[in-house]
Amino acid sequence: QVQLVESGGGLVQAGGSLRLSCAASGSIFSITAMSWYRQAPGKQRELVATITRNSSTKYADSVKGRFTISRDSAKNTVYLQMNSLKPEDTAVYYCNVLRVFDGYWGQGTQVTVSS
Repeated sequence: QVQLVESGGGLVQAGGSLRLSCAASGSIFSITAMSWYRQAPGKQRELVATITRNSSTKYADSVKGRFTISRDSAKNTVYLQMNSLKPEDTAVYYCNVLRVFDGYWGQGTQVTVSS
């Protein structure tokens, strides 16, 4: 089992920044990738960014150049630095970890960007 605790969401004006954190605990030794997803009202959950065990990263086209995913292995924590936020970034952001045979989700943290 893996437990995920997210933090860092909130309300910010357009053009502002936020940093999300996701701390993992439990059976973390077999994690292969950590990701951030988001889900806006009435829309499907979508992948925002991924960082693999060997630190390769991937981003959704809509956030490239504005968001940065990083990882602190010593703290078993993944971060999402979000800059130049837009109202369309408003969503619940979820942390996800993948292991070889399963995956886990965090509880979600709300990000609201006002225009």
